[in-house]
Amino acid sequence: MSIPKEPRQLMINVMYLVLTALLALNVSAEIFNAFEMVDKGLVKANNALDAANRDIPAEIKKSAQKGPQFQVYADRVDQVSAISKNGSDYVNGIKTFLVDKSGGYETVEGVQQLKSLRDYDITTRLLVNDGKGEELKAKMIEIRDKFLTLIDEGDKAAFAAKIPINIDEDTWKKSTNKKKNWADFTFGHMPLGACMPIFSKFTNDIKSTEAAVLNYLASKVGLTQEVVLDQFRVVSSPRKSYVIKGEKFETEVFLSASAGKSSNTGVKITVNGANLPVNASGAATWTTTANEVGVRKYEAVANVFNPITKETKAFRQTFEYEVGERSVTISAAKMNVFYIGVDNPVEVSAAGVPSAQIKVSMSGGDISKNSDGTYTARPTSGPGSKAIVSVSAPGMNGSKEFRIKRIPDPTPLLGGRENGGRIGNGTFKGYSALIPLLEAFDFDAKCNLGGFTLVRVAKRQDPEFAPNKGARIDGQAGVLQGKANPGDKYIFQDIKCRCPGDVADRNLGQLVFDIQ
Repeated sequence: MSIPKEPRQLMINVMYLVLTALLALNVSAEIFNAFEMVDKGLVKANNALDAANRDIPAEIKKSAQKGPQFQVYADRVDQVSAISKNGSDYVNGIKTFLVDKSGGYETVEGVQQLKSLRDYDITTRLLVNDGKGEELKAKMIEIRDKFLTLIDEGDKAAFAAKIPINIDEDTWKKSTNKKKNWADFTFGHMPLGACMPIFSKFTNDIKSTEAAVLNYLASKVGLTQEVVLDQFRVVSSPRKSYVIKGEKFETEVFLSASAGKSSNTGVKITVNGANLPVNASGAATWTTTANEVGVRKYEAVANVFNPITKETKAFRQTFEYEVGERSVTISAAKMNVFYIGVDNPVEVSAAGVPSAQIKVSMSGGDISKNSDGTYTARPTSGPGSKAIVSVSAPGMNGSKEFRIKRIPDPTPLLGGRENGGRIGNGTFKGYSALIPLLEAFDFDAKCNLGGFTLVRVAKRQDPEFAPNKGARIDGQAGVLQGKANPGDKYIFQDIKCRCPGDVADRNLGQLVFDIQ
């Protein structure tokens, strides 16, 4: 039975995969495929860790029979497995909870994938707003502390310094994005598909720590063995896969390995031919400046020396990231003009800038921000004038000019249906009002009919006139309507109407009906 001596080399930790999905961000399918590839590699590595850890407890108990002084370490073995299982089940439970809440899986072109792969609202709501992320952080710290209780006091400090489970509480506090806590920094606006490898990474931390503790207990009972890594994959873990022009792109490149036997395996890493220093955990950091917009590619190579075969093997992988440029986008949500008298929805976004740092102003009217992040513009200048919406954000400014128009003329209809022509005398008499309708107008607006003059022209008779106030046909106009006979002609003329934003009535012309 082989017992690893260097548990940290058994599995190189996967650093966080952070994708900053902002309001104007579109992530390519290739990037989500990369997330899925990393997640599958981590799941496979976790299974390999389970296989490697499965037989060690029995070997420790067997070796502890050499003397009563070793029994204390044998008694801790079952606790190690229980802590690891409970922790892994907890992380998998959160993963399953998110998948279920987002609608589960679907099959697309024969491939099963998450239904809400790109959804970042559910991760932000459940992990950040509802506190599941901070609960996860507390749980990981609790698991770490439980593992450390199984280490002798004299060894605890050194062991804690290299334990795989580590919650970074410093980076998010220094972040310029003003994250409110660790969960917001880790999961805020992170697409669901990008969160899956993070959970697999936490599971990997737990199982790697289990291996480290078992190796520690094995060393205490005199059970040692060399370990050689025998299955490898180069992994790049960028802090962001989409960066703004002028920003730094930073990624950790490391070797992900499933373990057989471990030893003093040497690892050297290069990116685009440049050698990188490898830290104690086997990871190297590559940094480059994003000077050009578009998809950029880089090649990572890990050279691994096998101390058993004395051979060096190279494992290479090509990765990519996308570089965007800061820009401001302003668009009217319904039309390319602003209408007087109604609320005009406006959407404003600035790529790479949090919405809280965007300032919006308007000339020729007022503009206010809504609870959903959109804006409402209310022009105050007259028809034919211009309104300018201006946006300022850190590092950029933008503006757009909109035409100001009045609401278009409504169509007057008798009873809301008839717009002139032939009509039966009974049908004509049955209508009680002239109604102005705004046809094909997307805004919630209602015009009021101020009045009209009804004219009856009967055969061989002088025309009869009846003025009418308002939309309802009554009074003298109602009496005139009741005289309708076949052969008569009725004219609604001088139809007056006032719409929101109007300072005076507008004339809608006339309607002519031939009575049948």
